[in-house]
Amino acid sequence: MPPRPGLSATVSLDVTDADTAIAVGSGDVPVLATPRVVALAEEASVKAVESALSAGSTTVGYRVQLDHLAPTMPGTTVHAEAILETIEGRRLTFRVSVTDPRGLVAAGRITRVTVERDRFLEKAAGGDG
Repeated sequence: MPPRPGLSATVSLDVTDADTAIAVGSGDVPVLATPRVVALAEEASVKAVESALSAGSTTVGYRVQLDHLAPTMPGTTVHAEAILETIEGRRLTFRVSVTDPRGLVAAGRITRVTVERDRFLEKAAGGDG
C-alpha cells in the first residue's frame, strides 16, 4: 500500500553530552543541539513511511522548516513525532514535533521525496541515471 496521509511514527532520544551544541559544533551551550533535533525529526519522518514504500524505493530529504523553541539538558528524554500530512507527486510533507517532559521543544514541517534507491545512488555517483 503506498504512503497515505495520516501515517505517523515516534522516535525517542536520551540526550547525552554527545548531543549538545558544544559537541556537534553548533553553539557553545551544553543543551540539545538544533542539528540533533532536526535529525531526530527526520528519523521519525523516515519511519512513518518506510513500511509503505515499494521495494527499491526510499525517501530523501528535501526541505526542513523547524522552530527550535526550548532548550533540553542532557539526561532528558525527548520524543519526535512525524505525521504525514500531504502527498504531492513524489513529495511527502510531514508535520513534526519534538517534546520533552516540560513540553514542546520544536515544531515544524519536513518534506521528503520518494526516489528509486539504485537510480538515486547512481546519479549521486555521477552516473547518467
